[in-house]
Order: sequence, then structure tokens, then C-alpha cells
Amino acid sequence: MLNRLMKKKGGFTLIELMIVVAIIGILAAIAIPNFIRFQAKSKQSEAKTNLKAIFTAQKAYFGEKDKYVSDFKVVGFDPEPGNRFSYGINAACNEAKAVTDRNYVGGCIGQDLARFTETPTVGTQPLTAGVSGTCPNCDFSAVAVGNVDNDKNADTWGITSLATSATTLQGTCGIDTNKIGGGEPGNAYNDVSC
Repeated sequence: MLNRLMKKKGGFTLIELMIVVAIIGILAAIAIPNFIRFQAKSKQSEAKTNLKAIFTAQKAYFGEKDKYVSDFKVVGFDPEPGNRFSYGINAACNEAKAVTDRNYVGGCIGQDLARFTETPTVGTQPLTAGVSGTCPNCDFSAVAVGNVDNDKNADTWGITSLATSATTLQGTCGIDTNKIGGGEPGNAYNDVSC
């Protein structure tokens, strides 16, 4: 009996190791794309948060002055440095802008080029940014454009003050609905799923 115990050595066979490696490879093939997609979705929260901040700043300004403006300095909107998205409240911002410093150029704030060096290609803008109508019976729209998954396509978002009826977004790729209400960010081109 002692002889039998001494002959049996512990360890794994090559086939057992290959099966374990194959299982790990299959799990990685499933998990890594899902992780990348969820990581990109989390990056979209910057656009939603900052668009809601623009909406709040514009509404506060409207409460005091009975008008909306197309200037971020006037309403006091200044996103944190390192912003992935470009923001616009002026029709001149209906394409991706990029600036190397914290300039406010014509109602546009560009993405932080020190951190995000590639400006994405914009397909369809969700809304025409700017003020429409004659105040105090006016409305405003703002846009956010950024790259969340390191390709050339831009993730595009918009927000509007139109509360009377849902506004139709001009793009529909990868989104749940093309209608948004006042104060609710809408995604016209979802770069995560397109």
C-alpha cells in the first residue's frame, strides 16, 4: 500500500490545463466586450450631467432676466477640466469644437485637448443649439458632442427648454426614443451601440 501511494504523484495533465485555459479564454471573450461597453456607457454620464447643469443655469438666468443667452460665461456654466465632451448653446457649436484652454468661444466649450486629443466626427446633431423665439417667449437648446469608445464617431446629446411638447431629435441611431421633453437630455447618436 505504501508503494502505491509513493507512485501516485500530484499534478495536472496537459489536457486538464488546456481545458482550463480554454474556459478562461471563453470567459474573457464574453466579459471584455461587455466591460468596454459598460465603461463607454458610464462616460455618457458626463454629457447628461453637464447638459442638466446648463439647463439649470439657463433657467436661473431666465428667472432673473426673462431671457436666455448663448454665452456660457453669462449663465455661469464651467465644466470641470478634463471634459470629454464639447458643449454648445450657440448655433456655431453644431459641430465638435476642441480648444486647448478653457476659452469660451461663441457659446462653445470644447473638449479638453490635453486629455482627449482626437476630435470625433459628428454625424447628425440632436438639436440646433441656441436661443429661438423672442424673449420672454423664447426657448433654448444646448448640445454635447464627445467620443466615448475611441472611434471616429461622436456621441451626441441635446437638451431643450421646450416643455409644452416633446421635441424630436434629428438622429436616431442606437437610442430608445427620438422625443425628449424640456429639461431632459436626449441622445441622438449613441456611440456605444452604433
